[in-house]
Amino acid sequence: MDRTGAPGGSDAAGCAESTGESGKGAEMSPDNRSNRRVILQVPGSKSITQRALTIAALANGESLLRNALIAEDTRYLMKALELLGAFIQVEGSEIRITGTGGRLQVPDQRIYLGNNGTALRFLTTLVCLGEGGFVLDGSPRLRERPVEPLLQVLRCMGVFIDTPENPGCPPIHITTRGLPGGRAFFADLDSSQYISSLLISSPYAARNVKIMLAGRTVSEPYIEMTLKVMEHFGISVGRQYGKAFFVAAGQSYVAQSFDIEGDFSSASYFFLAAALGLGRVQVPGLTAESSQGDARFLKILQNLGCAVSWNEKGVEVACEKLHAGDLILPMGDIPDMVPSLAVLAAFRSGRTVITEAAHLRIKESNRLAALARELSRIGIAAQETLDGLIIDGGHPHGGDIETYNDHRIAMSFAVAGLVVPEINIADRDCVRKSFPGFWDELKKLA
Repeated sequence: MDRTGAPGGSDAAGCAESTGESGKGAEMSPDNRSNRRVILQVPGSKSITQRALTIAALANGESLLRNALIAEDTRYLMKALELLGAFIQVEGSEIRITGTGGRLQVPDQRIYLGNNGTALRFLTTLVCLGEGGFVLDGSPRLRERPVEPLLQVLRCMGVFIDTPENPGCPPIHITTRGLPGGRAFFADLDSSQYISSLLISSPYAARNVKIMLAGRTVSEPYIEMTLKVMEHFGISVGRQYGKAFFVAAGQSYVAQSFDIEGDFSSASYFFLAAALGLGRVQVPGLTAESSQGDARFLKILQNLGCAVSWNEKGVEVACEKLHAGDLILPMGDIPDMVPSLAVLAAFRSGRTVITEAAHLRIKESNRLAALARELSRIGIAAQETLDGLIIDGGHPHGGDIETYNDHRIAMSFAVAGLVVPEINIADRDCVRKSFPGFWDELKKLA
């Protein structure tokens, strides 16, 4: 297994030696790094890129996506959409995509999606618009990630679906003659992507689609993001008290040019660096009016003592000293921020209780177990709970960090490696899933 120091090179201490040997974290800036200004670039939003790609593949005509994320996940999705009949050209960070108009071709092979859970969920409904047999498959980890709530709804609509190897998980065999439409009922979901999946494809269903929600739905800001992208491409969705959505049949997406804003999830690692006293971090391409729920991470940092300022170019984050004390943070709406928050909690004086995050067990890794285990490797008491983590801040030391092929584990602990000598990150290449340029950007902070 490849083990190299964070952020670059084989010398694990080389990027962190200037922080001093005690590694006491955010309250220590012996080299005054907290006063320097560093501009760090992030790619386009992964969540918005994947929604725009899927919708543009259904549209009539050619769409242009600017500042799109070109990474492992989006390449898997683009390849899948090409198999379904879309024509895609990539030039730098621009994607030109000629859509299918909702008329899908049946590929002569399995549609392989790596470990892209978003693409799996979006395409599970999308292929139901076709006529014939489709098979969705992926990596060993994707084969462990359930989609049963969505499958149940599609079966109730009349689609034949089989999961012969692992019930409710890929490979998913779908035999369809179009998406019938009708009523869909979801209760106490562990992923909002089931709702987004059905919303995106519903305009091409044979009948109107009404989606009703009961109980708790996690990651709700991502539903708002889906609706915003659908609206940009010409689809109107009716709503009732946030618990019901109505999509009229007979609509179709219209090809558009679309500018994709910067990714708050990717930026969170640089915000974390600022919170740990590694510099005044500027990230261009972000907006305070973003539809990305992960923007709330900035409010958490503000409440912990960080300064956040906006201008026409983006955002700047700086921190002299984090507030101490115990706190409870519900993270059900922004689960991808938990790895960054967990590393921050390791350096902050006091107990941090993360709640409403049970659905992190079905991400690229079991993130709750992974975070608890890796924090313990660097000397931090961390306990996995039924729906989150309990972390007692302290003085992290060096250690070998397993990433579990999870990009967010790798990137969050890489930032810790800038503060504490001898933190070694395994499998650095896993960041290609969402942020191929991460290590180059992180070097600017070293």
